[in-house]
Amino acid sequence: MIYTRTEDVYETPYRKAEEGNLADADYFISIHRNASPYENTYSGVESLVYSQDGIAGIIARNINRQLSYLGFQNLGVKERPNLIVLNSTQMPAVLVEVGFLNTDADNALLDLEFEAIAEAIAYGILESIGIV
Repeated sequence: MIYTRTEDVYETPYRKAEEGNLADADYFISIHRNASPYENTYSGVESLVYSQDGIAGIIARNINRQLSYLGFQNLGVKERPNLIVLNSTQMPAVLVEVGFLNTDADNALLDLEFEAIAEAIAYGILESIGIV
């Protein structure tokens, strides 16, 4: 596993994709928090993919399902072919939005279940590639 960002320092999406490509990674999983212009209005997890076809779509659906078991509403998988980390990587890529930054319930769940969230994401990936 390689992290493109471990500190609170901005790195461009293009640079993140480039790092994934240089690492010759099998999969690119980008983990984010969602946001809305309306505080405490939206809640849940959604994953973004270049295309829902293929392994990226399977990984995204499995990650969302695993996170829903922890209490996140599953907002589904959406195609976003215009996102750099999805269209500039040479491997299947998924951008996971784990809850909304400006929703108190999502923040409380993230604080309470941080380790379980990481494990759910990992399990969703491993399940998708037939390891578990």
